[in-house]
Amino acid sequence: MRYFIEFAYDGTGYHGSQSQPNGVTVQEVMEQAFATILRTPVPLTFAGRTDAGVHAECMVAHFDTAQAVPANLAPRLNNLLPSSIAVRAVTPVQPDAHARFDALTRTYRYRITTRKDPFLAVTHARVAEGLDFQAMNSAAELLLGRQDFTSFCRVHTDAKTMICDVRQARWTIDSDHTATFTITADRFLRNMVRAVVGTLFEVGRGHLTREQFAAVIAARNRCSAGHSAPAEGLSLVEITYPETIFNS
Repeated sequence: MRYFIEFAYDGTGYHGSQSQPNGVTVQEVMEQAFATILRTPVPLTFAGRTDAGVHAECMVAHFDTAQAVPANLAPRLNNLLPSSIAVRAVTPVQPDAHARFDALTRTYRYRITTRKDPFLAVTHARVAEGLDFQAMNSAAELLLGRQDFTSFCRVHTDAKTMICDVRQARWTIDSDHTATFTITADRFLRNMVRAVVGTLFEVGRGHLTREQFAAVIAARNRCSAGHSAPAEGLSLVEITYPETIFNS
């Protein structure tokens, strides 16, 4: 039987979400907890990949098991997992449901602060004051729609297409020293959100105009965009799915 597991994590101490040979990952730690409880290896298929230091307030993965899943699986996993990972729910789904390919939209938030604050250091990237959020939002409007985002993608990836459909891209001011960029799309390329944010910072500092930002998108060249924003400000916050994949 196939299940979806919804969970959250603080990515600070991990080398990304998915297993790799050169560091501890969220997937590795979670699969160890599953194997301890179910007494068999349980591979997890994540809805997406997050880089080292990036967080998730809502990540989804699917797994298959032939044995009965205990009703208290979520709390038992939480008892084993470190404080940096929290399981929210384990839900039965249709046998062909796929955490990655069935996702309709994904939403990320990038949070910044202009104040040195030890309580925000994990979740907010610290930036200098003086960003022009009106100019940044004007430029961000150019991201909307279905188009090629090669300029904001890490080079040498295995992506078959660079086309994404962006549904939302906007900065909001949260307080006198914090702000959030929210972006929703059907899919994202590797490093895309951090590259977009880093380039919007250039707009906010007056180094790029709206027209120049449009030229960056049109260039389809990563070298034309700005530096990637720091990882700690980024969090995956929502993934949506069609209701038909869930068992009634």
